[in-house]
Formats: sequence, structure tokens, C-alpha cells
Amino acid sequence: MEMTGKTYHEDDDNVLHASKPVVPDEEDEINDCPIEEVKLTVPITDDPTLPVLTFRTWVLGLFTCVLLAFVNQFFGYRNNNLSLGTVSAQIVVLPIGRLMASYLPDRKFKVPFFNWSFTLNPGPFSVKEHVLITVFATSGAGGVYAVHIVTIVKAFYHKNLHWMAGFLLALTTQMLGYGWAGLFRKYLVDSAYMWWPSNLINVSLFRALNGKEKRPRGGLTRLQFFFMVFTASFAYYIIPGYFFPAISGISVVCFIWRNSVTAQQIGSGNRGLGIGSFALDWNTVVAFLGTPLATPGFAMMNTLVGFVLTVYVLLPIVYWTNSYDAKKFPLITSHTFDRTGATYNISRVLDDRTFTIDEASYNNYSKLYMSAFFAFTYGLSFATLTSAISHVGLFHGKEIWEMWKKSTTDKSHYDVHTRIMKKNYKEVPQWWFHTILVLVFSLAVFTCEGFGKQLQLPWWGLIMACMIALFFTLPVGIIAATTNQYVGLNVITELIIGYIYPGKPLANVAFKTYGYISMVQAQSFLSDFKLGAYMKIPPVSMFIAQLVGTIVSSVVYFSTSWWMLTTIKNICNPDLLPEGSPWTCPNDEVFYNASIIWGVIGPGKMFTNKGVYPEMNWFFLFGFLAPVPVFLLSRKYPEKKWIRLINMPVLIGAAGAMPPARAVNYITWLAVGMFFNLYVYKKHKSWWARNNYVLSAALDAGLAFMGIFSYFALGYYDIVGVEWWGMKTDPYCDLARCPTAPGVVVEGCPVF
Repeated sequence: MEMTGKTYHEDDDNVLHASKPVVPDEEDEINDCPIEEVKLTVPITDDPTLPVLTFRTWVLGLFTCVLLAFVNQFFGYRNNNLSLGTVSAQIVVLPIGRLMASYLPDRKFKVPFFNWSFTLNPGPFSVKEHVLITVFATSGAGGVYAVHIVTIVKAFYHKNLHWMAGFLLALTTQMLGYGWAGLFRKYLVDSAYMWWPSNLINVSLFRALNGKEKRPRGGLTRLQFFFMVFTASFAYYIIPGYFFPAISGISVVCFIWRNSVTAQQIGSGNRGLGIGSFALDWNTVVAFLGTPLATPGFAMMNTLVGFVLTVYVLLPIVYWTNSYDAKKFPLITSHTFDRTGATYNISRVLDDRTFTIDEASYNNYSKLYMSAFFAFTYGLSFATLTSAISHVGLFHGKEIWEMWKKSTTDKSHYDVHTRIMKKNYKEVPQWWFHTILVLVFSLAVFTCEGFGKQLQLPWWGLIMACMIALFFTLPVGIIAATTNQYVGLNVITELIIGYIYPGKPLANVAFKTYGYISMVQAQSFLSDFKLGAYMKIPPVSMFIAQLVGTIVSSVVYFSTSWWMLTTIKNICNPDLLPEGSPWTCPNDEVFYNASIIWGVIGPGKMFTNKGVYPEMNWFFLFGFLAPVPVFLLSRKYPEKKWIRLINMPVLIGAAGAMPPARAVNYITWLAVGMFFNLYVYKKHKSWWARNNYVLSAALDAGLAFMGIFSYFALGYYDIVGVEWWGMKTDPYCDLARCPTAPGVVVEGCPVF
């Protein structure tokens, strides 16, 4: 078949559409998508003749996947790690693809013994090739969570680990989620109401980069707008990134009251409540919460209410009433402490020989303490999970049941995009997902039970982790697909295995990874499939790109990690490394500490009567009941549409990213998001439809490219900036980290 290029025109609403190929007896589709943001952003046309899985797709896709995986893992061990995102590759591969389309030969090559041929150059570089290359890149940029386990075993615990056990652990944890995705794709992809908001940024960027549109009178094309914002973002980031880091978090209160601990606790944007703090840095906006431009207005309002209730109501009450000895510790921190307020000395309670807790030493030392805020974030994470189950059951249970009955016959719940996909392309056979699930689960059992049981997790623990992931994939997926908010299972999985199987740190982290990451991978797969529906990518091609990209990235991440762990002497051990060595592994150190807290000490010594925080368990019941009043009010007052927009899982978990996220991150994120997704969306809808998501992608891309450029031009040579007060990220707020309980001594802090 001869491949042709794609032509575009601009309609009266300034929405870009692709000209449809002429198909006999085809009726014009009606844009009946119930989500207005999708209707304004995604075209309803398709050209099935465009090339998809071509030679260019494979070469550029695998290259970006391998490159991003290697670079991200390599820099992940450094003190100031650098992470290359998908947007960078998405932009760079476009001119390369067009060059390949211009210069590669178009002759056909026949494969011996098979009635099949291919060409290196099927025609103009298509947007569908661009999408699939980006899917490959996403696999490379996404990371492999299980590599943390390999690192802590070899670099922190200094134990032997069979390389095959480590590789299979990385591969199976990444692949297991594809089975869950196959089970739920009819509900989380085919449904018109499951729209995965962040995908609209990608759709806008793909159309801006690949489309040909007329420049509006007195305005810019999408591509021109993208590069204008990209250039500005690229040039500007040298200021907060090098010359003036202080603008990443400025506190007015700290400038005024430089000697008051309480005032700085209230005003600090990084260590306190952030009242009066702000930032002039896009990196501060997106660092922990992602882009606010992709979050719907109703989700933004839920987050605002939840953040205010948690940080400005709950936290001050708990801290200034000294609940749980809160004043012994900093106001907001993720560190752990003993009963005196000093940093918890884990070496006093850990048996180095068996890597389990020494009960006698623990009883003679101290229980484990946390800041009151950190303890309540665990409680709120418990409530978020149970409220997600309750919310989905109440508000979406009937719809899910109806979709289950209609999924094989009635297509009335499909919107225009799903109908086009069903009409033009073959679906991925369900048995493909079932086969992957069986094979990967079998490999996972072999990984846990084989190799001398080095991972400590028994087969029944693996089954339990899989059941948790399977149970939560649907409700958490619905939350993500409708609100762009993601609920993690890392805390609940640590909690469950910590109660059932205490004293086994590797079993704890392996259980967490199988339960948590397999659900994350399922969400990633489903989100990409929805992107494929918007961009009209054949499902089989999308499936192949995702599958191959996941396998290749798992190999590269593990191989890079194993190579570095076995060749860099004393990696991850700052006490033995040469002065100035960058290989300090800060992220892996956090993972290591979590394995001790949850695996060695265990939640039984924290969240029961044996510990300090047994009341946190009531949050499970609170979360489960929280959506009930909202549901009853929505039934009693159906005319009040705003009641159904109250999303308790999002509201309760609003501050769940703190810490490591800080108040200034939330303040700037909410300010930017509410301006664009409430004010601009309402008052200037045509501009919003045309530029909102392009703006987000351009700001991210400029930030990423300047981050890379400044690192290799300056950071690589240990040039961090000029010496002045503007180099501090939270100037004049040092006292915000100080405890206020009488008699607690902390270096650099006053003693009360």
C-alpha cells in the first residue's frame, strides 16, 4: 500500500482537523464526546493510511528508549540527579524523522522465506509514527522502581544478590500491570467518561508539531506559539536555576521576622505553612504535583479545599496543642526521631547479622517518632484509599455494572473516538493480556521462591500483593482518568506486609513493589491506550510499542544499575567516597530507610498500642464513610450539579505529596491552575482551547532543555552559582526547621 501524507485545514472554531480519506458509504461522524475539554482539543477524524510501525519508528523509538533509560539511571545515583523527560525526546525526534523521510531510500526489501516486504521510507514522517516513538520514550523515561531494591541490597545492606534474581524482579514488576490493564481496558479506555486529562497536553503538542495550519490574523500558529514560549522558558530558567535560586521560594514573613521561630514556621514556603510565600519558577509549580494546566477545574477546587483543611486547619491545631509531642520535632519533616527529639539512631536497634530488629535493644532505646504532620499524612493516605473505594462504588458502581453488561453487545456508551477506533482498526485480542499475566506471574513466583529466597518474599506474599493491585486498579484508575489525580499504594502495601511479615526488610520492599508498581504500570498502559484512541493509533501497534519499550527499558535500567554498583567503589557510601564524589544515591537512601522503618521495626510498633500513633487507624473508617454524605446530598438535590463535583478521595489526599512537596509548591500550583482552568477557561475559552496545553508542554520543554544544558555546561564542573544570599532556596527561614518544645537541643536553633 502506498502511504500518503496528511493534510490539514483550519475550521471556523480554530480547531485543527485532519482531512479524512474518502471511504465509500461512510457517514460523517458527530462529535458526541461528553467531555468538553476533549471536544475542544481532539479532532474527530482519522487517516488509516498513515504509516505507523515503520523502520523509522523502530529506530528512533528504541534509540530514545535506551538513551533515556541509561541517562536517567546513570544520573539517578548522583547527589544532584538529573531526569530527562519524554517531552525532550518528543521534540528532538521530529526533525530527525523528517530528515529520514527526506533521505532514506524508498525501495522495498523482501524478507526471505516469508511473503512479506518492508521499506525504509514509506513516505512523509507521520504524526502516528511520532506518537509511537514517544510511547517508546515514555517507557525509557519512566524508571524501574525495582532497581531501588537491587541498589539497597548491594550498596546498603552489602548482601549478595544473584543478577538473574535482580533482573527478573525488575522485569516482572514492570510487566505484571499489563495483565490488570487488559482486564479493565473496557471500562478505563472505551468509556467516553474516562478521558485521562493529561493526555490532552500530548494531543495538543503532537498537533502543534505536526500540523499545518494557517496563522490567525494578528496571532500565532500553535507551533509558533510553542517555540515562542519554549524559548522564553529556556532563557528564563537560568535565573532560578543558577543566578537566583531564591525566587523558587520567597517568604515575605521570613524577611520581616528574622529571629522568630514561630513566624518563620508560619511563613516559610519550604519548611512551614507558606503563608505569604510565593515563587517565580515554573519548576516550583510542577516539581511534585505535575502540571496544573492539565488538572480540571473541579479537581483543582477539591485540592484547594483539602490543602487548606489539612495544612491551615489540622496542622496548626495538632502542632500548637502539642499532640503526639509535636513541638519536639520540626513542623514539617519526613525524618524520624527518638523520644528526646534527636534523630533516630537505627543502628542501635538493627541486628547487622540477621537484618532484623533486636527487640532487647529496641526496648532499651526508644519508640519511633515522627513529626505530627508526617504521621497525619500517613493517616490521610489510609483514608484516601478507602474513600476511593467508597466513592467509586457509590458514584460509578451502577455505571460500571451497566458497562459490564453492555461491553460485548451494546455500543451506545461509546463516543466518537471509540467508534472510529472500533471501525477502522483491529482490537488487541484479550488472550494476549491473559497470556502475559500468566507468564509474568509464573516468573514472579520463580523470582521470589528461587535463588535461595534472597528476596525473602514467599509465594503467598506475592499472591497477596497481586490481589491488592488487582483490587485497586479499577477505582484508582477511575480517579486518575477523570481527575488527573493519582492514588499510590506504596504506603498501604508497606503497612499490610509490615503487619503480616515483620522483620523482613527485603520482603517488605518486594511486596510493595509488586503491589504498587504493577498498578502504576497498568495505569500507564491504559493512559497510553486512551492517547492512542485520541490520536487514532492502531491498538495492536500501540500494544507492541508499549510491550517492547517496557522490556527494553527494564533491561537497560537494570544493566546500568548493575554495572555501576559493581564498578564504582563505595558507591552510595558517602563516608568512604572521596571528597566531592557525586555517587551518594540520595533517592536510594530514602528507599533504604523505608525498608527499615516498615520492614525492620514495622507498623505494629508504630500504629498499634505498642507504638505512638494507633489513632491513625481510624482514618480507614473515616475515609470509607466520607463520600456517603456527598452521595446522599447529590441524590436529594440532583439539580445542584456542584455537589457531584465534590470528590472526597481527591479532597482527603490533597496534601498527600507533603513531604517532600512543600507549601510553596501547592500555593503556586493552585494559583496557576485556578487562573488558567477556571478564569481563562471561562472568560477566554477559544484561547484556552487553542493554547492551554501547548503552553504547558512548552514551559516543561524549556525547563528540561535548560536543565540539561546548565548541568553539562556548569554543574558537571561543580559550578553551582555565584555566592550571595540569593543562592538559598528559602532565604532567612532557617529557624522554621527548629522544634519549640522546652529543652530540645538542635544545632543552629534556640533552646526554649
